[in-house]
Amino acid sequence: MLNYPIKIIIAFGEAVTGNLKIMNWLLKNGYPELGALANAIQTSFTAYDWLVKNKFPQYAAFCSAIYNDKNAMSWLKKYKFNFLVTLAEASMGEENAYTELKQENYLPFYIIAKKIQYVRDQKIMDQSDYHKFR
Repeated sequence: MLNYPIKIIIAFGEAVTGNLKIMNWLLKNGYPELGALANAIQTSFTAYDWLVKNKFPQYAAFCSAIYNDKNAMSWLKKYKFNFLVTLAEASMGEENAYTELKQENYLPFYIIAKKIQYVRDQKIMDQSDYHKFR
C-alpha cells in the first residue's frame, strides 16, 4: 500500500468514507483494488470477494482484520504484511499503532486509519441496533 502515489492514497481515504464518485474513479482508472477495498470496508461482500478472486488477499484479510477477525490478523502477520497489520490496529483504535504511523511519517495513513475507524465503528453500531436491520 505504501507504493501508491500520494494523490491515490488521498483518494482512497475519501472513498473509504463513502465518496462514490472517487470510489468509481479508482475502480475505472487503474486502481480497482483500492476501490474494491474501500467498498469492502463499507461491508460489501461483492467487493470483498473481488479482492480474493483478483489476487489481493492481503486487502481482503486487512478488511476482515479491522472487523476483529483474529485469523485474518494472524494471516497478515504470518505473510509479513506488517504495514497492513499496523494500519489495521490503528483502524481498530489502538494508540500504539497510531503512534507508529506518526513516528514513521505516514500522516496520510494516520488520517485514513481514523476514517476507517469511524466507518468501522458505525458499521458495528448498526449491527447492534436491531432497528437498522433490513
